[in-house]
Amino acid sequence: MGPLSAGVLQLLALVVALGLAYRPLGDYMARVYSSDRHLRVEKWIYKATGADPDTQMRWPAYVRAVLAFSLVGVLFLYLLQRVQGHLPGSLGFASIDPDQAFNTAASFVANTNWQSYYGEQAMGHVVQTGGLAVQNFVSAAVGMAVAVALVRGFARSRTGELGNFWSDLVRGTVRILLPISVLGALVLVACGAIQNFAGIHEVGQFLGGPQQWNGGAVASQEVIKELGTNGGGYFNANSAHPFENPTPFTNLFEIFLILVIPFALTRTFGRMVGSLKQGYAILGAMATIWVGFIALMWWTEFAHHGPAFQIAGGALEGKETRFGVGASSIFAVSTTLTSTGAVDSFHSSFTGLGGGITILGMQLGEIAPGGVGSGLYGMLIMAVIAVFIAGLMVGRTPEYLGKKIGTREIKLAACYILITPALVLVFTAFAMALPTPPHSMTNSGAHGFSEILYAYTSGANNNGSAFAGLNADTQWFNTTIGLAMLLGRFLPIVFVLALAGSLAQQRPVPVTAGTLRTEKPLFTGMLIGTLLIVSALTYFPALALGPLAEGLA
Repeated sequence: MGPLSAGVLQLLALVVALGLAYRPLGDYMARVYSSDRHLRVEKWIYKATGADPDTQMRWPAYVRAVLAFSLVGVLFLYLLQRVQGHLPGSLGFASIDPDQAFNTAASFVANTNWQSYYGEQAMGHVVQTGGLAVQNFVSAAVGMAVAVALVRGFARSRTGELGNFWSDLVRGTVRILLPISVLGALVLVACGAIQNFAGIHEVGQFLGGPQQWNGGAVASQEVIKELGTNGGGYFNANSAHPFENPTPFTNLFEIFLILVIPFALTRTFGRMVGSLKQGYAILGAMATIWVGFIALMWWTEFAHHGPAFQIAGGALEGKETRFGVGASSIFAVSTTLTSTGAVDSFHSSFTGLGGGITILGMQLGEIAPGGVGSGLYGMLIMAVIAVFIAGLMVGRTPEYLGKKIGTREIKLAACYILITPALVLVFTAFAMALPTPPHSMTNSGAHGFSEILYAYTSGANNNGSAFAGLNADTQWFNTTIGLAMLLGRFLPIVFVLALAGSLAQQRPVPVTAGTLRTEKPLFTGMLIGTLLIVSALTYFPALALGPLAEGLA
């Protein structure tokens, strides 16, 4: 069996697994967020925090709760890193420098998990488990809560109430993320991933000297890093490290974890708005882009010219031989079309066009299927843009799910889609213009520009992966990428919740003969076209200077 055939079989197995999980998980999440009942453990949490889970919030209150909770998370994680040297279980590691502590705190709270440090050489057990792993859970739950709030905006009428953030946060963590993570961690441990609190010890002689390594609660963190589309690895090699991702089976299992909730949330959406077909339309757009990007990546990585590539069966540089080109390409596409950022191969070593595909996947807004929660609300924003464009074409006031898309709604949607490109392009321009940042680049020319573009694209889109040739552990990059991550996460959330509040206040519009049928394949195609055109118009000049120039050279 050739490497391409193996990749196709792995893709088919992955699609079958996702299909089997789609209906039960999607329906279960709809019940979780629609239920009026609180579990006993949830009541304990509410009592301990003083939150009232039954109070309905309008969008300003929901926004304040999201921002306040996230600010506390940033401050706590920053403080934990700054005092690491005085904590038990620090493994002798010193406290983290202020700029890097800020960057890491912003990264994990923003569900980005950009890492400018070597995990196994910088973070002790307390910071890894009590800080980073905790944020992997709650930052993912925040994204799911915001998505559900937007769905309620479409489903409700003549009210500005979007639910209760504290209830949505706790339910997403306790009822969805935790149970799946426990089962997933058991699977990874059974397959060879490590799970311990061992200290630093010698593992053998390599290159004429001793090699030391430390253990850690790796399997449990690996699961939530993928399931919550976070992406930060316990080790610097991330999911290419055999302690995190030991076998081809675990590699496929981790891709499944990355995709299962974002895809299943489309059924949750369909259930909550009362039309499963609407969920299928969104699912169709996500799946079409995902499969299309995988096909393009296989083409670039398998069909590259040159005798070395032909003998090896593809572009194997930077890829683990135990996974191969096919599975590595699926992983790379899945992790950049979501906000995961985990890697089982090194994107800087992909072919020029292959690296460009990973950048473009993030620049689409990571909505195919996107991050946990953020993928769904990003795609719904694009659906609003698509029906607005369709309304202009036929001279009719646009409607989506029975709600009119007026001036206020389209302004909020436009602000959502413009803020991230503005962050990416402005920060990239400053980085290339200033004399200090280019000294961090190990490559010049088009590939060097791609490293900078990739870094800010990854940060502002809350992805977290990187081109390995860039030294981002500098005050400039730690600070500016940290700001890009925070602004790229929370400004769009403000616009999403404001849009949700505006929609929830409207009266439903009756369906007429002139209403655009948004559950049909025609709308799915229009949604895909709108998404690709908007991204192409925004990012094409920057892509032409970097990956396109390198790939065509």
